Amino acid sequence: MNILLLGSGGRESAFAWKLSQSPKCEQLFIAPGNAGTGQYGTNINIKVTDFESIKRFVLNNGIHLVLVGPEEPLVKGIHDFFLADEQLKSIPVIGPQREAAQLEGSKDFSKQFMMRHNIPAAASNTFTRETLQEGFEYLATAGLPVVLKADGLAGGKGVLICLSLQEAQQEFLEMLTEAKFGEASSKVVVEQFLQGIELSVFVMTDGTHYKILPEAKDYKRIGEGDTGLNTGGMGSVSPVPFADAEFMKKVEERVIIPTVEGLKQENIPYKGFIFIGLMNCDGEPYVIEYNCRMGDPETESVMPRITSDFADLLSGVAEGNLDKRELTISPQVAATVVMVAGGYPGEYLKDKTITGIENVRGSQVFHAGTYHEGELVKTSGGRVLAVTSLQDDLFTALQQATADASRIYYDGMYFRKDIGFDLL
Repeated sequence: MNILLLGSGGRESAFAWKLSQSPKCEQLFIAPGNAGTGQYGTNINIKVTDFESIKRFVLNNGIHLVLVGPEEPLVKGIHDFFLADEQLKSIPVIGPQREAAQLEGSKDFSKQFMMRHNIPAAASNTFTRETLQEGFEYLATAGLPVVLKADGLAGGKGVLICLSLQEAQQEFLEMLTEAKFGEASSKVVVEQFLQGIELSVFVMTDGTHYKILPEAKDYKRIGEGDTGLNTGGMGSVSPVPFADAEFMKKVEERVIIPTVEGLKQENIPYKGFIFIGLMNCDGEPYVIEYNCRMGDPETESVMPRITSDFADLLSGVAEGNLDKRELTISPQVAATVVMVAGGYPGEYLKDKTITGIENVRGSQVFHAGTYHEGELVKTSGGRVLAVTSLQDDLFTALQQATADASRIYYDGMYFRKDIGFDLL
């Protein structure tokens, strides 16, 4: 089959790499892709939110399936766009429709959903400009630290952990009255802070059946020892040592099954990935958030551990017979080190020439923010490359990925050398 993959980051690089290995995938197109995705398929210069151009391309190139990488086109309703079009409606889109994508697109929507289906999560309340005063009163009783979340999409930046009441009140005010995160913070969710260790669990579903993909843990802070500003992710590891069979059984029974069944009960069709951000609080799972797509950089650690045919699994989602498809997972450990641009996550350097990728020995390099200028590969994003090594144990995987990242160079290059150390 001919597959169109939407997106241009490290997640899409990992998807493209995996799909290119499938005998079921005849032609792979990536829109818009990056300097790395072109080795697995054909890059197409179309924006992920330009639905009309996507339609023309799909019809002109005999596309059989569309895989959506990032959240923005899902929240903007690309799946609905296909279903509403006579020429497109028979072409499956992997990624939920707009209503279901609100699980990520609106923190308030997802919180209400969790409450309705008794899914364990932090206590919370939602406020707007109109209920500012009630919000201040709630903050005074919420306990510290307290978490403030912009309701809408804020590019992974809309979550603040406040250590003092004064800080919480100030940030709350700025989010609601000064649009600190733009339209995303026109509603703010005030949430109890959960103490524990985070992990990401990924579920693939056709709306009725589901498969649990390898879990992963990502590292958000820019600095070693988990210090400094939040980023889109500085690295990830899979599997997660503390997510043993007993813990994952709790996750499946208390979170995954009620989520899939809850969507069905509410007549919300869902074909795609559910990314469940969890907190392990003394062996008990609590949901921090849902995302309606795979995580980045976790996908770069998850994909290398899937040993079965990924395109076949996508077909199972499309056709509603995912239960008949095989998912096999390698017992090996994947470690991903993300290389970022100088200045990231603030104002960062761009257009720097990358050298040394060919020197990497025991890792797979997934491109994130890169482009070609003639023969040269140049930087274009804050997160530039993700270097993943698959080995027999965590220490060896981390060592190899870090050593291989060191073999690559561009001006202002930076990566954390302590990814996964907390798990050793």
